Amino acid sequence: MPLRPYQKKAIDSVFTEWGEGRKKTLLVQATGTGKTVVFSSIASELHRKGERIMILAHRGELLQQAIDKMERFTGVKCALEKAESSAVGEPVVVASMQTLTNEKRLDAYPSDYFDTIIVDEAHHIMSDGYQKIMSHFPDTKVLGVTATADRSDKKSLGKYFDSMAYEYSLPQAIKDGYLSPLRAMTIPLNIDISNVKMSEGDYAAGDLGHALDPYLEQIADEMANICRDRHTVVFLPLIETSKKFCRLLNVRGLRAAEVNGQSPDRDEILNDFANGKYQVLCNSMLLTEGWDCPIVDCIVCLRPTKVRSLYSQMIGRGTRLYDDKDYCLILDFLWMTAKHDLCRPASLFTTDGDVAEKAAKRIQEEPQDLTEEFLAECEKDVLQERENALAAELRKQRHKKRGLVDPLQYAFSIMDKDLSDYEPSFGFELLEPTQKQKDLLAAFGINGEQVTSRGQASAIISKVMERRNKHLSTAKQIRFLESRGFVHVGEWTNEQASKMITRIANNRWMVPYGIRPETYRP
Repeated sequence: MPLRPYQKKAIDSVFTEWGEGRKKTLLVQATGTGKTVVFSSIASELHRKGERIMILAHRGELLQQAIDKMERFTGVKCALEKAESSAVGEPVVVASMQTLTNEKRLDAYPSDYFDTIIVDEAHHIMSDGYQKIMSHFPDTKVLGVTATADRSDKKSLGKYFDSMAYEYSLPQAIKDGYLSPLRAMTIPLNIDISNVKMSEGDYAAGDLGHALDPYLEQIADEMANICRDRHTVVFLPLIETSKKFCRLLNVRGLRAAEVNGQSPDRDEILNDFANGKYQVLCNSMLLTEGWDCPIVDCIVCLRPTKVRSLYSQMIGRGTRLYDDKDYCLILDFLWMTAKHDLCRPASLFTTDGDVAEKAAKRIQEEPQDLTEEFLAECEKDVLQERENALAAELRKQRHKKRGLVDPLQYAFSIMDKDLSDYEPSFGFELLEPTQKQKDLLAAFGINGEQVTSRGQASAIISKVMERRNKHLSTAKQIRFLESRGFVHVGEWTNEQASKMITRIANNRWMVPYGIRPETYRP
């Protein structure tokens, strides 16, 4: 099977990371962009070189998917390590995480048996089960593969992985035409989840089921009007809630089926849905991973979550391309909660909570296509609001003696979103800034003491050097001119800023008559 351009880049990037000594690296690819194809190609290349490889996953569907695609795309046959099936002695092993947590099964493999371990759905790797297995093979190269690098329990994947080799995001895949466009529609139904408790970093499923129950009739009514001509998947928090909701949909004339982990006819139901027998498929979080059905063109998420990785997995069931599928519709609800980190459709495109909230308000007014252009408009509004807040703060501090510029203020001043949103993730990025970094930042006019990590310091220094090479205004120039009321100084050249500062100095350090700093542009 010919590889797509981004898949080739992903493979090359992984081998580059390993070649440069970063033995534990992460590959992030949006759901539906062929993660299994990529890691199968990598495993095949390693096998050709004589290495022994283990592909590790935690669900039966993922194990079988890996075995099937390895043989179909590369011709390499895998041995299965699961339940009564043992793969000891085989060069390419597909293993169940649950099976290998059994010490007897794990000890059957010497610690140096595998040259490389590939972990599918690697956002689970910080769990105790995975960590037990990974610690058994301490010197083995590791590739983690996931659709998103978020973790619900806030344990940074960067504490395990040395780097992120490559990322191919959902927005980029849609833009490139490899995934279906998305459209978000808000249903004007206020569902109160303000009293739902938290469990392991997310809303407790049991509480959600009870909180959702009073609204199921109304939700079913809304879906009966919207989903008749669609192939819809509904995610619910509990099996009982899923069964009840399925019955409500059928009463309203929608052909609905329900599947769960105990369904004896699960495969038959999934096949019937794929063949059009059912219009709606209800499940209690069973179908978040390892299930592909391109005809899905509507997602109803009745399992609200604050975990982007989980939300991305749910929406990802509808992003695959299919004939006559113009877009996938996301039905969103007005979840009433005191917490402000609830995932909404725009959360798929941005990690900035303010931008996601701005987008949610616009989607509430009318359905929106989730495009880069739409999110850019929302981001522009948010940046303008932040700039206004910064300008107000600068006005208050105008007459105070100014020292070094705050790093976040510098990011806003030069309108650099990557700097303003920066969060450390991997390896050295998480360490404390070095004194050399702090001193260098101070020389640039930036307060290094307010930089929180070595990665942030490195990012700011790189940006300063980039701006210096482009002859743009310096942090010191920005700080001085902003203190006099000028705006957008970060967009000025070094020469333009220098000339204005000279004019102010020659005018006894006052802004020359006739110049209005808040509207002035060089």
